[in-house]
Amino acid sequence: MYAEERQQLIVTRLEAAGRVSVAPLASEFDVSNETIRRDLDQLEAKGLARRVHGGAVPVSRISLAEESIDSRRMLNTGAKERIARAAMAFIPGSFSGAVAIDAGSTTGLFAHTLSQWTPDAPQQSIVVITNSILIAQAVNTNPHVEVQLIGGRLRTITSAAVGPTALAQLAGLRPDVAFIGANGVHAEFGFSTPDADEAAVKSALTHGARRAVALVDASKLGGETLVSFAALGDVDTLVTDGAPDAELTQALQESDVETVIA
Repeated sequence: MYAEERQQLIVTRLEAAGRVSVAPLASEFDVSNETIRRDLDQLEAKGLARRVHGGAVPVSRISLAEESIDSRRMLNTGAKERIARAAMAFIPGSFSGAVAIDAGSTTGLFAHTLSQWTPDAPQQSIVVITNSILIAQAVNTNPHVEVQLIGGRLRTITSAAVGPTALAQLAGLRPDVAFIGANGVHAEFGFSTPDADEAAVKSALTHGARRAVALVDASKLGGETLVSFAALGDVDTLVTDGAPDAELTQALQESDVETVIA
């Protein structure tokens, strides 16, 4: 079979399944994995596919667009509020450690909920670490919360500090729980976001905390954006508002990720 014929068949598989993987294609066409990788690279160069880890997806499947925090606040608000309330189970009144909160619309609603947190003992307090000015302002209204604001280059679209300065500060911190937002959660691609600098911060928060909790509304489940910042197994708990599809559910279970439906 000529390469052009094989690539046409790969495009057909891609349109039908929504994703193709290197190893199964190599087996089907009785060629090497490297041959399939070259095919996928050529299809991407022609604008017919988008390469992702282990295979390819249709160009339309990967979102490069990034909405502002103000715009995202208006989307799925009820679902995000339920997620925020459910996430408070990780910060009971007896909690007295450090919490990291990632920039985002769902994590922002969680921060507003956390601003009402009341400790069991009057002298008790918690530390909140965040790279978001908006989240810092929200939780700073609570007298039982000490805020540590991460510095760096400020992204206007998300009001989040990113870059080498932010990463250097996070490298020296080990919060008890990190609450992470994501723009996509996929069985193979994991947790993703459109911007590479934000992805680096999300990765640092996820891997640096003793427990990582992803707060993601159901509209993001099964989706992919440009940059993967964590594999499914890097996160301990996913809090969402709807059940994932069968493929993602199985992947979460195999990765030992607790799923909480708010």
